[in-house]
Order: sequence, then structure tokens, then C-alpha cells
Amino acid sequence: MGLFSSLLGNAGVIEPKKLAEFINPLLADNEKPEIGFNVFRDKIIFTNKRLIITDTQGLTGSKVSYLCIPYSKITKFSIETTGTFDLDAELKIWIGSEKDPIERKFNKKVNIFDVQKVLVSFTS
Repeated sequence: MGLFSSLLGNAGVIEPKKLAEFINPLLADNEKPEIGFNVFRDKIIFTNKRLIITDTQGLTGSKVSYLCIPYSKITKFSIETTGTFDLDAELKIWIGSEKDPIERKFNKKVNIFDVQKVLVSFTS
């Protein structure tokens, strides 16, 4: 757990207690949350079994959609760092034989390289 514990102090990483409270209703037996990142109002959560991407909807944010992706179905991914005028970093994940990737943008609070390191650790 060295990688995950080293990331916990970074902005954008969800505190373990808050992560557990948020995600516990979704977890299967023997599944545990490892680390999560805030993506504006949404979240990207890594468990020991899958990747969960949330999509918070509506003005109040009370409606949440959950996309669950087994790590074995991730065929490739890419990151794009922030630029001088483009202040958002981007993550693209391709699932199975899908032509179009799932795309998420991150504000500067999240280090996109940290997200990439976690993704590599689960998909390798």
C-alpha cells in the first residue's frame, strides 16, 4: 500500500473515511475501496476489484450514476496534462472493443500522474 499511502496527502484525493462512507453500499463481499479522486462533482474510485466512476447529476447533486468497470476490461488508457491555457487534465479509458473512450477531466487539485500510477498498478 506504499503508493496509496503516499498519495493520501494530495489535494483531490478523497480521505479514506469519507471514501468508505460514500462507496460502502456498492461494495461486494471481500471488496474494499483503495483510493478515490474527486473530479469536480464526480469521483473516480479504485477498489481491489474494479474501477467505479460516478456521475453526479442535477442541481442538488442528489442523483448519482455509477459506472463499474472490471480492471480486466480496460484495454488501454491515456492522460493529458494541463497546459498554459487549458487548465484541465484529462483521462481517457478504453473498455473492451469500444471505439470511443470514457473521458474525464480533472482540475488542478488532482495530479493526473497520480491517477495514472494507480491505474497502472491495477491493470498491470
